[in-house]
Amino acid sequence: MAERSFVKEVELLRLGAGEVFSGEGILAVTKALLESGVSYVAGYQGAPISHLMDVLADAQDILTENGIRFENSASEATAAASLAASVNYPLRGAVTFKATVGTNVASDALANLASGGVKGGALIIVGEDYGEGSSIMQERSHAFAMKSQMWMLDPRPNLPCIVQAVKDGFDLSEASNTPVMLQLRIRACHVHGQFVASDNRRAKFSLKEAMENPQRDLDRIVLPPASFLHEKEKIEQRWPAAVEFIESRQLNEFFGDNHDDIGLIVQGGGYNNVIRALEHLDLADVFGESKIPMYVMNVAYPLIESEILRFCEGKRAVLVLEEGQPNFVEQNISAILRKAKSTTELHGKDFLPMAGEYNTQTMLKGLRAYLEHYGRIEPQPARKPRVIPLKEETVQRQTATAVAAEVLPANSLNENVHGRPPGFCTGCPERPIFTAMKLVERELGPHHVSADIGCHLFSILPPFHLGNTTMGYGLGGAGASALNTNTSNKRAISVMGDGGFWHNGLTSGVANAVFNKSDNLTIIIDNNYTSATGGQDILSSRAQNVTRSTNHPIEKAVKGVGVEWMRTIRRTYNLKAMTETLRDALTTDEKGPKVLIAQSECMLNKQRRERGQVRKALTDGKRVVRERFGVDSDTCTGDHSCIRLSGCPSLSIRPNPDALRTDPVATVMNSCVGCGLCGEVSHAAILCPSFYRAQIIHNPTGWDRWREKLRRNVIGWFQRRSAAKRERYAF
Repeated sequence: MAERSFVKEVELLRLGAGEVFSGEGILAVTKALLESGVSYVAGYQGAPISHLMDVLADAQDILTENGIRFENSASEATAAASLAASVNYPLRGAVTFKATVGTNVASDALANLASGGVKGGALIIVGEDYGEGSSIMQERSHAFAMKSQMWMLDPRPNLPCIVQAVKDGFDLSEASNTPVMLQLRIRACHVHGQFVASDNRRAKFSLKEAMENPQRDLDRIVLPPASFLHEKEKIEQRWPAAVEFIESRQLNEFFGDNHDDIGLIVQGGGYNNVIRALEHLDLADVFGESKIPMYVMNVAYPLIESEILRFCEGKRAVLVLEEGQPNFVEQNISAILRKAKSTTELHGKDFLPMAGEYNTQTMLKGLRAYLEHYGRIEPQPARKPRVIPLKEETVQRQTATAVAAEVLPANSLNENVHGRPPGFCTGCPERPIFTAMKLVERELGPHHVSADIGCHLFSILPPFHLGNTTMGYGLGGAGASALNTNTSNKRAISVMGDGGFWHNGLTSGVANAVFNKSDNLTIIIDNNYTSATGGQDILSSRAQNVTRSTNHPIEKAVKGVGVEWMRTIRRTYNLKAMTETLRDALTTDEKGPKVLIAQSECMLNKQRRERGQVRKALTDGKRVVRERFGVDSDTCTGDHSCIRLSGCPSLSIRPNPDALRTDPVATVMNSCVGCGLCGEVSHAAILCPSFYRAQIIHNPTGWDRWREKLRRNVIGWFQRRSAAKRERYAF
């Protein structure tokens, strides 16, 4: 396996009552599951909760000891559907995946689960990938919780609160017979801290008992007439039960002196940023003691009307700090206050941005405006632009008119600093695939390219500029399904990774193309792992995995659904083979869906895997050969097409050593991993053969030393002869 290992850290999961747990947020969540008597756990990897799956995978021995079934699900829908085990049995189950894309994939299963309700506690742990560090479209899980009437917890981002939220989530689910979503922000997943542990406990009702005593309840199945009664049951029974539980357990918190005439309302996940902002305004300390009354909603949905009215009573105004749009919480609180005929002024998006993550800086700006408006703090004087004089020695080097330099405003950075788009890692095996596509594009013209989620999505950016649309994970093939016609001699190209293929691309893309007699080309990038999510193993991984079944070739699956035209490139760095196969796929007279499987191991994971092996071999004194590439500056023309066709981070330029030539030459930096693509590109693009390959040999043998000595003698002889000729014909 190439994913992050938590083999050492998982031993913390064995801590007993009274012992102090010190570690990362995702480890704390796993410990809380063990302390809650969970029976089964499933999920799908994806930032920001992908490491939770890695923790669970490394903790399987501990899970087994406690009778817990763990599955690394094929998709989020698979994971969500597994919660069906909690519908008829008092089994506690938890699933985890990235929101909102994972929630969207799982929506059908979750909607049916929420409709019929559950008997055992069902917890959906969603990694809320929203804001500055996000890699997906900007949406929130809140809307889905509201739509399906599932309760959503958003705890304060510290370990004691997160652990308690897991336990409260199971209790709330069972008290209201409703699945509960636990929202964890990116930073909450990886926050470090401590909490006092409790004993791990086995489930009171086991999977064995459920298997041997099957139960069924027609009222819990989403089928008329029961399905028509589910919505009524949600409102008349489950909702009141949830509100009563939340109030009695005091899941939401009140901070500060409630006698002040202004207040703040914030979801638990935003609490830390609010406190930091208030600390900057001297209205809170480092321990979280706020001078401004705060109502912290660790339960983001449903809102508790009695608590909101109690908090707002006697206040002139309250400010709702709710990131994202639409402003569900603000609208809901507004309706509650107006219905109660409250005179409290409600503010939110009028002082804060309509959309985007509310980091400390954003919170600080909004809070300052709100507090100044109500006279709680003095207005901040307008700042004059700073002018920093140059140092004396610097001034002397300037012209007589250059006396001082003004600091550039922040917005001018866009004009003065070159933007660098994200791209493939050094040596990435996907880079030659898109290089080949650009070379074929020169011959056949541009084609419509349906992109997919994963590392290969970087191909839409410079230097490749490939990709017209992307619709979701594994939906590359489906995204091109409408572009099939007999009136054109061109074929659409779709791209998906091996992770996306097994996620749903096999059925929604390849099988759909076979069924509908598509004539398009599907490129499946097989790099051994679900690389974009952290290197987890999948069905087609070549690694031997003791806990999961691997080594199931994609070729067999593709042939199994009826694809007849299929080609496999075993080494994507073979640019000539890649180019010829692409050309053949796009020009062949053979009709029907075409699949090209491009294989090479993810270079980043390969380097991680081999780094330890190389280090050990060097320590043991064994011979180790490392390949590097370089550029002969005398041969390089300075055209730089190699860089434009590759985009490798290890390719750069440097000043030309020839004083008579001004164009900078290409150079290979030390980050080179020796994949060889730069040299392949040079020859494929019919450029100068300026690239050379060198072998760096550690702990050389006697034979290696003799060959090197022979090379030096032969090359030295030719150099001396060349120098002698130059002297002979010199004027």
